[in-house]
Amino acid sequence: MKTSILSAALAVSLGVFALSPSSAKAADGTITFNGKITGQTCDINGNGTGGKDFTVTLPTVSKSTLTNAGDWAGRTPFSIALSNCSPATGNVATYFEPGASVDLATGQLIVDSGANAATNVELGLLNGDTTAISVGATTSGADSSNSKPVALSNGAATLNYYVQYVAHQGSATEGDVASRVQYTIVYN
Repeated sequence: MKTSILSAALAVSLGVFALSPSSAKAADGTITFNGKITGQTCDINGNGTGGKDFTVTLPTVSKSTLTNAGDWAGRTPFSIALSNCSPATGNVATYFEPGASVDLATGQLIVDSGANAATNVELGLLNGDTTAISVGATTSGADSSNSKPVALSNGAATLNYYVQYVAHQGSATEGDVASRVQYTIVYN
């Protein structure tokens, strides 16, 4: 009797173990992560300020220029000048980071809210050739940026961009417009 109870208990425990998820070892796939740590650095001069943090002031525009979703106005140039880059050759680009001020659906910057804030408007960033930059997105290339690369020459490069008002979800209302974006210089 003791032997049959012991045998039954052993059979049940083996059956439970065989059905447990830990015994299934099949994998559905593999995720590989790649990255790179670089010693490359440059001195950053944002929009002629001498520093990496800077402000770009857009012109005052009439709300009548932003009546339909997608209308734009007030295109304003800005630049990020790099110097003393090591190594002195290669390509550099800017990665405009995702964050709380980024509308990932449009790739544009969300305007701060408040009592005096304009509504139905975002800020769009453009490359120097006026092609749109999708803020927060990355390209599929090795540079992992969302702007166009520029070649370093003798350890220096100037990255030229534009910012503009963009009507979003209809006609913009009058008010103040402010936003911000963090950026990273990408070396390739």
